[in-house]
Amino acid sequence: MIQPKVGNLAPAFTLLNQRGEKVSLKDFKGSKNVVLYFYPKAMTPGCTTQACGIRDSKADFAALDTVVLAVSPDPVKNLKKFEDKQELNFDLLADEDHAVADKYGVWGPKKFMGREYDGIHRMTFIIGKDGRLRHLMPKVNTKSHHEDVLAWIKANLQS
Repeated sequence: MIQPKVGNLAPAFTLLNQRGEKVSLKDFKGSKNVVLYFYPKAMTPGCTTQACGIRDSKADFAALDTVVLAVSPDPVKNLKKFEDKQELNFDLLADEDHAVADKYGVWGPKKFMGREYDGIHRMTFIIGKDGRLRHLMPKVNTKSHHEDVLAWIKANLQS
């Protein structure tokens, strides 16, 4: 698993969100910072905690000209259920074939309860308005993720 390098252009992608609409990274170039976070599975405890923190901080992200995009291998219909159940207010992107996860180096071997399998490693990428990768967060605390990301953006990307 090799992640893209900080300073390089972030790998381009287009995925469907929870409403079946296409969302592309290029849609935000020149106007918004992007927090791109990868999570293993919708509606699981850690992923729900992480998503609800982002949901509750939407105004803080907006004040920093920042959008949040969350990527998982879940199908669109599961993402819609997740959005509805948790009243989420940001794009959840379906990467069922994990092609985007591969581009970002977050798909690979995992271990859980003695079982080995391939899956998404929880990671966050912060992309500047210029489309360049500004920061990588390889270890994410689901409870403080939103605060950690906001603090980094305030310290490093405010104009």
